[in-house]
Amino acid sequence: MNDELSQVTVEQIPEGAKILDVREDFEWEAGHIRGAQHIPLGEVPARYGEVPTDVDVYVICRSGGRSLKATAYLNQYGFDAINVLGGMGAWADAQKPMVSDNGDTPQVL
Repeated sequence: MNDELSQVTVEQIPEGAKILDVREDFEWEAGHIRGAQHIPLGEVPARYGEVPTDVDVYVICRSGGRSLKATAYLNQYGFDAINVLGGMGAWADAQKPMVSDNGDTPQVL
């Protein structure tokens, strides 16, 4: 099934792309991509109506496992979801910008 899903590296995410972060609240607060949408993985089935259907959605988590599940779930309901390989760990390794909600230096937990 994984072969059927679209996947990209953090470097392949287009500028201005719609990003859905499916990590837990504490992970999001510690550091996330500015402008990303946050719906924890466990809430995706109840909240998928909040995800846009008219654009590609790049799904990200800590390392790629939870985002893979969310991508598969969304795609079976007609979304154009794309899994981000390596997740926020790869984002941080690539020294891409992050913001935090807790006032501390953004970090990936």
